[in-house]
Amino acid sequence: MCFFLRTIFLLTIFSFFTGCATPPPVATGPQVAVMEIKFPKEKETRSVVIAFREGAAPQTVSNFKELVTQHYYDGMRFHRIFAHTLVQTGDPKSRHGETNYSGTGGPGHTIPAEIHLPHQRGSVAMSRLPDNINPLKASNGSQFYVCLEPMPQLNGEYTVFAEVTEGLDVLDAVSVVPANSNNFPMEKMVIKSIRLMPAQ
Repeated sequence: MCFFLRTIFLLTIFSFFTGCATPPPVATGPQVAVMEIKFPKEKETRSVVIAFREGAAPQTVSNFKELVTQHYYDGMRFHRIFAHTLVQTGDPKSRHGETNYSGTGGPGHTIPAEIHLPHQRGSVAMSRLPDNINPLKASNGSQFYVCLEPMPQLNGEYTVFAEVTEGLDVLDAVSVVPANSNNFPMEKMVIKSIRLMPAQ
């Protein structure tokens, strides 16, 4: 009887401690952003993979990841394209199509400049207001563009924070759809989603 009671006591204590134990933290490794783009008249989305350069632009990367976790970019359109050269997105106002305010939207904050990397083919950088009203070159809080060719003329002016590692051909296809005189695509090119995934 004493053995039975002692066993029950030990099992109770063991259950108490194991039940209350804090599980070890899950290690978070490198991440990439996977952007799914919806083309008109296509049922399936096309994928673009973006790898971050956190060492060069930690605040910018952190801000971008935070917006992604909020699904901030879902449903936005590409609002500025130049054939085989550049595509730009990230304006929440683009969800409603082109207006007089296209390209002026954002999350309500800016990001300090982190200008260290060059504009190469596949570079992902933040857009910003011009120097005459933004002498510190602070980035827009959400709008970004992707270089489809090297653009050294932009070096030293904008924060590059990532690079496209897969799907640059998808963005090139976005860049050549018909656009109006403001370079706004006349076809609805939509970001279905951007999600963070473990880097392979």
